[in-house]
Amino acid sequence: MSPELKGYLLVTSVKILSVFIALMVGVLIIVWVERRGSAFIQGRLGPNRVGPLGLMQNVADGLKNFIKEELVPPQGDRALFLLAPLLSFTASLILCAVIPFAAPLPPFDITLPLLGRFVHAGPVKLMIADLPVGFLYILAVSSVAVYGIVLAGWSSNSKYALLGGLRASAQMISYELALGLSLVVVLLLTGNVSLGEIVGFQQRTTWLVFGALLAFLMFHVAAFAETNRLPFDLPEAESELVAGYHAEYSAMKFAIFYLAEYVALLTMSGLIATLFFGGWDIPFTTWDERVAPAWSLEAVLRSGLTLAAFTVKAAVFAWTYVWVRWTLPRFRYDQLMYLGWKVLVPAALGYIVVMATAILVLERAGVPQNAWYGLALFLVNLPFTALVVFWLDRRRVLGGTRRRHVGAEA
Repeated sequence: MSPELKGYLLVTSVKILSVFIALMVGVLIIVWVERRGSAFIQGRLGPNRVGPLGLMQNVADGLKNFIKEELVPPQGDRALFLLAPLLSFTASLILCAVIPFAAPLPPFDITLPLLGRFVHAGPVKLMIADLPVGFLYILAVSSVAVYGIVLAGWSSNSKYALLGGLRASAQMISYELALGLSLVVVLLLTGNVSLGEIVGFQQRTTWLVFGALLAFLMFHVAAFAETNRLPFDLPEAESELVAGYHAEYSAMKFAIFYLAEYVALLTMSGLIATLFFGGWDIPFTTWDERVAPAWSLEAVLRSGLTLAAFTVKAAVFAWTYVWVRWTLPRFRYDQLMYLGWKVLVPAALGYIVVMATAILVLERAGVPQNAWYGLALFLVNLPFTALVVFWLDRRRVLGGTRRRHVGAEA
């Protein structure tokens, strides 16, 4: 085996293991944050008995799931019933493979005792796979995740579970369309679907949350629906379907569905940070953009600080999932479909036309792709975004509810 191949295998193995451990630890943290956060929002205490501040409650719940009885519906499809949670978890897990989470590390040429020489000629990109298809890969894999939910509903031989699976399929198809259309604007602006190149574009200009404000809002809303979180948790609405598609699941099979939901939540948070908030870019400085030719304290510090910046951005959006879940009520199913097909899709199509026109005008005017380019796009975004938001709100929140004094008029 050549030193280059050994270096490639070493780097890939370390990155896969590191990302997996980070996701599992992140799930433990976000579940604890959600429990304590929901308690704070509702004026409760939350978990506070197992460990300091209830930090060991999730570990206790995991051990409980290990020793609970595994049940399989006798009239269901056993093979598909067992496959469904694994399919859902795997799809959620491999979503994060193309997300860059820190600045690259320098190349290396080392020799380890008993293992030999390891060589990595180019910079070590801190992402599992730098695929040229970028976010197209994420759209494709996220569409596979629905199969796990649908199979769970079908194989359970339960009406409630089947209804949950059907709801999930309709919901994900509806909102994947809005999700993909919102990313067309990102493609128009950057000219690339590679997430690494999208981060580089934002470093040269400005974060895309300013240049594609409405795309960010639509993507964020569609991401809630894609992860089946409130107010879009119709596939598992407990007041209507007991527990929805996983009503018949118990023990570790239920825990795997639970893990899949929170891994998808963390992945979508990282994706939003990468697409619209510069990814690992540290704002107001160009120091993090340098590529060190050799290993040094500065190179390690650069990667560490950019990793911290990415983590903070993703954590903020992970908290919004918790905040929205315990603040807004669940939509009715007709409201869910209305928002997807009659609001997000038409708004996304109109937005694509507006942004394509704006980009063409700026190119014809010879405006370079720098901070002024981003400012000009932000000024284009403001009125269109305000128009969509006010039209969608219909004076219910922003303008206040109109009260008609029927008795006074009479």
